[in-house]
Amino acid sequence: MLTLSGITKNYGERRVLDGVGFDVAPGRLTGFVGGNGAGKTTTMRIVLGLLEYEGGSVTLGGRPVTVADRRRFGYMPEERGLYPKMKVLDHIVYLARLHGFTRADATERATAILEQLGLGERLRDNIEALSLGNQQRAQIAAALVHDPDVLILDEPFSGLDPLAVEVVAGVLQDRAAAGASVLFSSHQLDVVERLCDDLVIIAGGTVRASGPREQLRQQHSTRRFEILTGADIGWLRAETGIEVVDFDGGYALFDAADDAAAQRVLQRAVAAGDVASFSPQQPSLAQIFKEVIR
Repeated sequence: MLTLSGITKNYGERRVLDGVGFDVAPGRLTGFVGGNGAGKTTTMRIVLGLLEYEGGSVTLGGRPVTVADRRRFGYMPEERGLYPKMKVLDHIVYLARLHGFTRADATERATAILEQLGLGERLRDNIEALSLGNQQRAQIAAALVHDPDVLILDEPFSGLDPLAVEVVAGVLQDRAAAGASVLFSSHQLDVVERLCDDLVIIAGGTVRASGPREQLRQQHSTRRFEILTGADIGWLRAETGIEVVDFDGGYALFDAADDAAAQRVLQRAVAAGDVASFSPQQPSLAQIFKEVIR
C-alpha cells in the first residue's frame, strides 16, 4: 500500500499542497482528478522523490519510501520525454536496460509491451515519426517495461482516440490485476469513472473527497429516481415533494424531497398501469466533482 499522509508543499509563501493524504492500494486503479493547478502533478512528483516537501510522509507498506523502492516505480510524465531520433523499440530497450535487464530480456520485454499497446508495426520507426497518440503509447510503454510495483501516470489518455483509450485502459487493468498499485490523473472524467476502483478529488491543494468509487457515489447521492411505465405519467408534475428533471410520456427522471415522496410516486404509478422499471440514480463523477470543489 502506497500511503500519503498530511503532505504539505510551499512555493515561497504560497502553499500548493495542504495536508494531502490518500492511499493507492495494490491491485486497484486509483483515479486522481482535479482542475489545472489543483496539485496533482506536484503530488505525483513528491511521491517519486522529484520534489521536496515541508510536512507529512510518503510510505510504502508502512515504512518510508526508499530509493530502492522507487526503482520499482513506473512513471509517465504529462510532458513528452522520449528521444525523438531514436527508434521506438531501441528506446524502450534502452530504458529496460537502465533497470538492469540484459539486452535479450530487455528486447523481449520491450517488444511485448509495445505490441500490447498496439505499436507492434512501428517498432523500427523513429519516435518523431509517430503520431502524438502513438508517442503517448510509447511513453506508457517506457513506464511499464520493467514491470513496476507502483505505476504513476500523469494524463495517460491525453491525445488518444477512443480505440487507443480502450487499449491503454486494458493494459492498465491488466497491471492492476497482476497486483500493481496504479495511480493516474486525467481530465477525462468519463474514462476515470469507468476505469477506476478508487477516486481522489483534489482542489486548491487539498483533498476534497477520496475512497472507493461506489462508496463516494453513495455518500453524494441525492434522491433522484428514474421511472418507466406503460402509461402516461403527466400527473407526476403536480405531485407534492417532486421536481421533474426529465419527462417523456411514460418515462421520467425526478428528484424527491424524501423517500416517502418517492414511494407515493411508485404506488400511484403501479395503480395506474404497468411499471417497467423504477430505480434510484447514482451521481456521476462529474456531478460529485462539481459538488465537492464548490
